Amino acid sequence: MKKTKEELKKMAIEAIDKRREEIFSIGDSIYNEPELGYKEFKTAEKVRQVFESLDIPYKDQIAITGLKGLIKGKESKYRVAVMGELDSVVSPKHPHSDPKTGAAHCCGHNCMIAGIVGVAYALKDTDIMEYLTGDVSIMAIPAEEFVEIGYRNELIEKGKISFLGGKQEFIKLGAFDDIDVALIQHTFSSEVEGNNIRAVAGNSSNGFIGQEIQFIGKESHAGGAPHEGINALNAANIALMSINAQRETFKEEDYIRVHPIITKGGDLVNVVPADIRLENYIRGANVDAIIDATEKVTRSWHAGANAMGAKCIVKSLPGYFPVTPDKNLQELMYNNLILLFGKENALKNGEHQCGSSDVGDVSSIIPTLQASIGGAGGNFHSDDYRLVDRELAYLGAAKALTLTVIDLLYDDGEEIKKVIEEFEPIFTKEEYLEEWGRIGERFK
Repeated sequence: MKKTKEELKKMAIEAIDKRREEIFSIGDSIYNEPELGYKEFKTAEKVRQVFESLDIPYKDQIAITGLKGLIKGKESKYRVAVMGELDSVVSPKHPHSDPKTGAAHCCGHNCMIAGIVGVAYALKDTDIMEYLTGDVSIMAIPAEEFVEIGYRNELIEKGKISFLGGKQEFIKLGAFDDIDVALIQHTFSSEVEGNNIRAVAGNSSNGFIGQEIQFIGKESHAGGAPHEGINALNAANIALMSINAQRETFKEEDYIRVHPIITKGGDLVNVVPADIRLENYIRGANVDAIIDATEKVTRSWHAGANAMGAKCIVKSLPGYFPVTPDKNLQELMYNNLILLFGKENALKNGEHQCGSSDVGDVSSIIPTLQASIGGAGGNFHSDDYRLVDRELAYLGAAKALTLTVIDLLYDDGEEIKKVIEEFEPIFTKEEYLEEWGRIGERFK
């Protein structure tokens, strides 16, 4: 007798609950061993062990550390990717940071991996897949955080990667070529004052262009003969002031954010600084606004150099494309969040996020949704971030993703068919690689 969709969802929830300790274990283990992007070898090994324990065929070492497992349905008519991110950020003062690297899981990526492992358990421990007209690809993807730009550029120079972001690299390598729809969730703080929301079906977020900047001046004695030198630090400071003067020209509705850091400020205090390095993001809610702001910022870098007679080298990089949630996927996810957490604890549309994710790059090509599940507290990317509800952050994430997979692939895939037919891509893969992948070449 055929099981109803509601029966399959009940089975999935029960299967995830039965694997509660295993899911907690992998989420906590990753939290306690944070690794930075394209270096997530221990984290990838944990995922590989789960795949092997469940007899899930997989490919590994995709974009250095990535994995892609496959769970077959009764037919392979469609394929849904369920994604998680392997990497962490740098927060040396975090109580659970790596003492050698400063890496810390204060962005919830360990919860993402716990979530996709929960999906794998639910689909392999039951006969749910026998009722689904499609396959599920479990993806563990590296390097979502766009950090350590110098290190990643070295990887590019060595031919090991082509993009700084992991999903960007997955696109380039063809890992999404057989995927029809992609799902992911991200942990968020459910401790917001006066806000009882535990989950959000989806929200838009900024994209960005990244930059490496070098000011080259001329060394001389800082006290005895500063007039003989060209102060590259002063050039950088003038440029930073020029950028600040541009801020009033940014429109509020474009959510522009420009936040440079100086990574090298000189060599010796008694030598006029001649080699100054910076890294920078220019974020915005849409591509036109990002390009406009990047042009203004790039002019400002050169203006600072010109004022001091220094040389300025600007290397702009394709950051992440803005995220726009797929409305049909958002509706399915929202209904499942209501089922899991109650209508009073769920939102369909969250506020626009000024952060960025390479989820946007995937969503420009195929229907994609990033939901948000609570369970964290404190400020993200900071030393006071912590998990306050693992049940929600780990198991809630796994359940929300699994139930949405069931919706998409049940009943001959009517829901996924609708999603695919109504989706309007911004790019083909080839257009993405050509137009967004080379966008940095516009700014020198």
